[in-house]
Amino acid sequence: MLAAYDRRWPQQFALIAAELRDLGDAAWVIEHIGSTAVPGMRAKPIIDVAVRVADESEFERYRPQLERGGWRVGSRVRTHPVMVFEQEGVRTRIAHFFTAEGWDAVNQRILRDWLISHPADARRYEQAKIAAEVAAQDNRGAYNAGKTAIVQEIVDRARLDRGMPSVAVYDK
Repeated sequence: MLAAYDRRWPQQFALIAAELRDLGDAAWVIEHIGSTAVPGMRAKPIIDVAVRVADESEFERYRPQLERGGWRVGSRVRTHPVMVFEQEGVRTRIAHFFTAEGWDAVNQRILRDWLISHPADARRYEQAKIAAEVAAQDNRGAYNAGKTAIVQEIVDRARLDRGMPSVAVYDK
């Protein structure tokens, strides 16, 4: 369920980043991604973060500690490891682990940066999310599929602006 922008989301992100560094590596670069990272945007109240790891073996090395801290692997994403955290059965946080080698090409980071600096596209994306939510009702997969076209369009332009080729954004 989409919620109005919550000014507490940046502070929640900071706490989550600190927790992940405590459970994992204190030197991890961690960024706030997803719609909760775009000031003013309606979003599902789930904080998404991007964590830069050296490689997937580094993720696997810290995975047991993250699991002891309440995180669990839980996503259909195929391109990178993802862990989720639930409170009272409700997903509240998602951590995406990206390798250092691919960090600069992470679509989620590129999309966030573009939406923050292009308010008209942020409004278009928000409207697409609202329409996808209405069309999907309780089917989370349908919600994601419903917004893929606008995400692809925006990420394509953002990548082109950075001199990068288009790549598929849907990774499930």
